[in-house]
Amino acid sequence: MPARTAQAVWKGNLNEGSGALKLGSGAYDGAYSFLSRFQDGSGTNPEELLGAAHAGCFSMALASRLSREGHTVHSIETTAHVHLEKGETGFGISRIDLVTTGRVEGITAEYFAEAAAATKDGCIVSRALAAVPMTISATLA
Repeated sequence: MPARTAQAVWKGNLNEGSGALKLGSGAYDGAYSFLSRFQDGSGTNPEELLGAAHAGCFSMALASRLSREGHTVHSIETTAHVHLEKGETGFGISRIDLVTTGRVEGITAEYFAEAAAATKDGCIVSRALAAVPMTISATLA
């Protein structure tokens, strides 16, 4: 498998500088700044991109798990809430809350919640972020 790439360029100091983030696939190329990361400025930020990667990985993994078990998956929609907070040693990602909704035939809400919880611990991005506390909220539509 080829390595996946992303590029970041930052110009200037932290507060007044600006940067650009670009995915190797060309699917995204955009700005980020101090304001977009720590306040409500325009552009993206590393935590938002990390959340997109986590939500995407989790949704694919849960669909794969349920399909392998013989269930018809119509959709899995996941939102990752990545919490950036200032602690004793500086800023850090304090937790990630995954909120997922699935449209899957022939399963109960309890079964869906159990599968989602197991997938939270096993998806590739979750494993890479294992040092960060994570929660899962799963709803069957």
